[in-house]
Amino acid sequence: MVLATHDTDLAAELADRTFELRGGRATELAPGRASELAPGRAHGTGRSATQRGPPMSIAAVSIAGILLFIWPFLGLGLPPEVPALAVTLGAVASLGLMEAGARHLDSGRLALLAALAAIDAALRLAMVNGVGGFSPIFFLVLAAGYEFGASYGFLVGAFSLLVSALVTGGVGPWLPYETFAVGWVGASAGLAGSVVRRLRADRKSWLPGRLDLAVLVGVAIVTGFAFGALTDIWGWVAFYRGVENIGWTPGLPAVDTLAQFGRYYITTSVTWDAFRAVGDAIAVVALGTPVLMALGRLRARLGYEIVDAPQAG
Repeated sequence: MVLATHDTDLAAELADRTFELRGGRATELAPGRASELAPGRAHGTGRSATQRGPPMSIAAVSIAGILLFIWPFLGLGLPPEVPALAVTLGAVASLGLMEAGARHLDSGRLALLAALAAIDAALRLAMVNGVGGFSPIFFLVLAAGYEFGASYGFLVGAFSLLVSALVTGGVGPWLPYETFAVGWVGASAGLAGSVVRRLRADRKSWLPGRLDLAVLVGVAIVTGFAFGALTDIWGWVAFYRGVENIGWTPGLPAVDTLAQFGRYYITTSVTWDAFRAVGDAIAVVALGTPVLMALGRLRARLGYEIVDAPQAG
């Protein structure tokens, strides 16, 4: 049987004889040679599409989100709604353009991004309120970020939230906070995935190991609570202004304001967010292996690296 594939790991695992097709000519590779071209990369020419570590683009874009969240702790209340939304949309669009300009977001990855955002929007439409704080949209954001990197994870999270907000009628002054928070969920998974891949650079199998699942479960739990805390900031300022001991109060020093928010979060939100953290962890355990394997194969097919051209003669 003859099998044609861009998946060099698959070829190394299954084939008795492996041929490389280049310039219309098929050249047989020595045994074991195919596995040297991977894991995680398809063979071809062009720039590398696999990111190495956290890019500066996502750090620059995140500055706008950080300012949005620390604004109330500076005693300034909430920023104006329209500028906040404009800054958020501009930040997400800027990251997408920077990734496209760096060839990290080509047509294949853009199509996958649109598909993931559409699936998450459909899941959120089917379960708008979730179970407690749990929503099914977080699992795909975590998995895509873990396999494709921090910037792609941020884009999957941000676009999933924006599309689902349009579908479910969830557009409001809270949207900028939710957009950055879900984007950072995907980015956190991407950073964790990059670290694990560096630790296991010699991995040859597409099957996620226990370490992959354990790390992603840990990220799911941490980000489940972190997302809740971040998105609570808007509601805390909007609805709990002046409430004794837990409400946002104008003129308080930043440390005292942070203490007020901590009491508010523990009093009102920890149990709610525990549903999200535990639900996301269960989703990773139950579905993580097949979904990460599928996304890993897609990453190989959509990625490519620079290779040396054969010498003439």
